[in-house]
Amino acid sequence: MLLGDIVFYAHSTDDDSRQNWHLLRDHLTATGAAAAQFAGAFGAGRAGRLAGLLHDLGKYTPMFQKRLTGMSVKVDHATAGAVEVKNLLPDGSDAAMAELVAFAIAGHHAGLADRHQGGGALADRLKKTLEPLDPVWREEITPDAADLMPPFDWNKDKLPFQFGLLGRMIFSCLVDADYRDTESFYSQVRGEAKDRDWPALDAIIDRLRADFDGHMAGLQTTSPLSDVNRLRRDILAHVRARADQPPGLFTLTVPTGGGKTLTSLGFALDHAKRHGLRRIIYAIPFTTVIDQTAGEFRKVLGEEHILEHHSAFEEEKIKERQQRDKLRLTMEDWAAPIVVTTNVQLFESLFSNRPSRCRKLHNLAGSVIVLDEAQTLPLNLLRPCMETLRELTANYGVSVVLCTATQPALDANDIKGGLPLAGRELAPDPQGLAAKFKRATIELGPEMGDEELVRALAREPQALVIVNSRGHALSLYRRARDAGLDGLIHLTTRQYAAHRQEILKNVREHLQQGQPCRLIATSLVEAGVDLDFPRVWRAEAGLDQITQAAGRCNREGKRPLDASLVTVFKARDNPPPFDIRQFVGDLDRMKDGFDDLSSPAAIKDYFGEVYWRKGDGLDAEKILDKFKISGMEANFSYRTVAEKFRMIQSGLAPVIIARDADARKALDRLKNPDTRPGAIARALQRYIVQVPPRARHLLLANGHVKFEQEAIFGDQFCVLQTASLYTEKAGLIWENADYLGLENSVL
Repeated sequence: MLLGDIVFYAHSTDDDSRQNWHLLRDHLTATGAAAAQFAGAFGAGRAGRLAGLLHDLGKYTPMFQKRLTGMSVKVDHATAGAVEVKNLLPDGSDAAMAELVAFAIAGHHAGLADRHQGGGALADRLKKTLEPLDPVWREEITPDAADLMPPFDWNKDKLPFQFGLLGRMIFSCLVDADYRDTESFYSQVRGEAKDRDWPALDAIIDRLRADFDGHMAGLQTTSPLSDVNRLRRDILAHVRARADQPPGLFTLTVPTGGGKTLTSLGFALDHAKRHGLRRIIYAIPFTTVIDQTAGEFRKVLGEEHILEHHSAFEEEKIKERQQRDKLRLTMEDWAAPIVVTTNVQLFESLFSNRPSRCRKLHNLAGSVIVLDEAQTLPLNLLRPCMETLRELTANYGVSVVLCTATQPALDANDIKGGLPLAGRELAPDPQGLAAKFKRATIELGPEMGDEELVRALAREPQALVIVNSRGHALSLYRRARDAGLDGLIHLTTRQYAAHRQEILKNVREHLQQGQPCRLIATSLVEAGVDLDFPRVWRAEAGLDQITQAAGRCNREGKRPLDASLVTVFKARDNPPPFDIRQFVGDLDRMKDGFDDLSSPAAIKDYFGEVYWRKGDGLDAEKILDKFKISGMEANFSYRTVAEKFRMIQSGLAPVIIARDADARKALDRLKNPDTRPGAIARALQRYIVQVPPRARHLLLANGHVKFEQEAIFGDQFCVLQTASLYTEKAGLIWENADYLGLENSVL
């Protein structure tokens, strides 16, 4: 701590006497201890401790200490620790681990870098000429660099990817430990008491299971014991009985209407209890239904143990705030016992290089991850996703449940590089269940134009039409409106999520009361939305989407099977987009081999066609090739991978629709200089519409939208100003040249 007149500090305050400044020795020791605890969950505690002890080693310089006093100097304090760990372990079996720790230390502020490419490459940083460290550091901390290698199940063919994920996990432990200790120090200085602690799952698991049992018992007493409810009860009992199975990969194939959401939750609770797992993470592919699922879980288990995490905003882009200090970052660490999130949050974090997104990763170890609608994993990233799931289950104590009515063919026997799923199905006889839950008949129908669709709708007082684009949905809705159809409702992502929930509530009321209800929607209505129409039309698409659409027809089984038709039509004037056209071709190649296209066997064959067609396109960005080991050098491209791994490639831009009081209140909070922008971004998630970037640019240029508090937050909060552009029936209309004040608009 002391050499001559120099005392080394990690963080400063406005106290000129320095009596309450953060001693560097204390910060490094505490960060090392916390990182060791975090990494201990997957056997890498010694590596975590070493990363924590050395991460701020560059602060043992007079220049950094001057910076703490207010001198405006730029100091690279992260590279010194990376250099030192390489010096400590120049060769031998732990030299590879030294590489991973060096990546983590060097990137704990700016993010994990590539080894050789781009600005801030690790190889370049390791060669930098740095200000000499004061040798007192060796007296203040005593890093132990021995026995860093965790006892993993190493696979020589997958070794580079395994090490790549381990490096990101060590990085996660370091970043979270660093953030927490820094936050704790400043909270103590300010006399604040931040409530960041969640109860451990094992401390509350018995109560949660009792609450779950009570909820299910209540459903049995309040709902008639119909054939469907009897089947749901039997499925739940069978699946829960398999919770004793060893942790690892599972499939749960339950038809629409079979209660798979609550069944998977029941299994996760029992499995966590049996094997002492640390948390339950429920990942959902669609933000349109995450509120619904989280709400259902809260109803069953209570409010206080569930973290709901999803956001359409990138909080780290708030550069001014980020540069002030890391305390203002508002990223969750997923320490809650139950987390409900999106596939995007989960997988993009697993391939991220950014401190805020990686911070949560170590908390995945020893968890149950339920992937709802598993078939929606993006095809162009399927192989990297599969390798990550394999590695989490092999070496991090994770159990993964692939949960869906349309199970993708991901078994090693069905796809190259597939997963060990044989014998790991949780549901009883998926083929038999599909037959018992069959509620509708799928027919591959003729070509239909919008006029024919409107005439067909006119003959059905309650019907659903699903098309492939919001442009087609809007034009079909307008044509049906002009034809005078009663009970006409339009549902697309032109409407913000909170508005869509109101619309769906209205739809359900109309259906239950027997009132006219003709719904024209995009595919978002297929994503876990509980609707029961007697008649459905679906624009041609892949078999998985068609099967999901069929789940909205005769959902409760109250009508005859042969009268509950799902007609798949070719839209004459609105051909499917290129990617959907490809799936239509996959369906065409296999459809003649099956009488029932909704059967698990047909679904499996369909996905086989899809995967065969995609081939190397299942890793289109060559993610797996970005991790290589040359001798003892880890040639990893963390930054490049993070840029290329994007589960949503829409390129759309958010516009906030502040019609509701809650949205306006959230925006008003931006005026508070002490506001937490991340929390506001999450509050506004339910009030955004995604539009093409060029459309938003034109809206901005004509004053129809503007950025709130742009000087502070940049382009993060883009708010609609012209209220007439958003209507109750159609949602946000950005294509209208009259509204935009433009001539010859092509939007």
